Amino acid sequence: MVETRDNPGAKLELELRRGALVLAVLSQLRIAQYGYSLRQALAERGMAIEEGTLYPLLRRLESQGVLSSEWRIEDGPPRRYYRLNDAGEALLAELTDSWNALVATMGGLLKGDGT
Repeated sequence: MVETRDNPGAKLELELRRGALVLAVLSQLRIAQYGYSLRQALAERGMAIEEGTLYPLLRRLESQGVLSSEWRIEDGPPRRYYRLNDAGEALLAELTDSWNALVATMGGLLKGDGT
């Protein structure tokens, strides 16, 4: 969606997407991944993310204590792999519950039945 004066919803759509981004990233880090593989996994599932958004988010989540990381040298250059730690697993479960409750609430609101 392209933001123009004729399309004020584009900015709001971007805000909705940003709100879901942390949950999307956490959901893919149950197994260790490096930045590019994580971007690919998200894009394949319809959640494309720019490098300039992803890497600062990964560093922030690690500094908040929900991700662990390690450098690995395999086939090719050294890569930093990220994975949920125990706190990250707990956060993912909490956010998943919150997301599911929000989806149910919004589903009712959007249908107009208020439940």
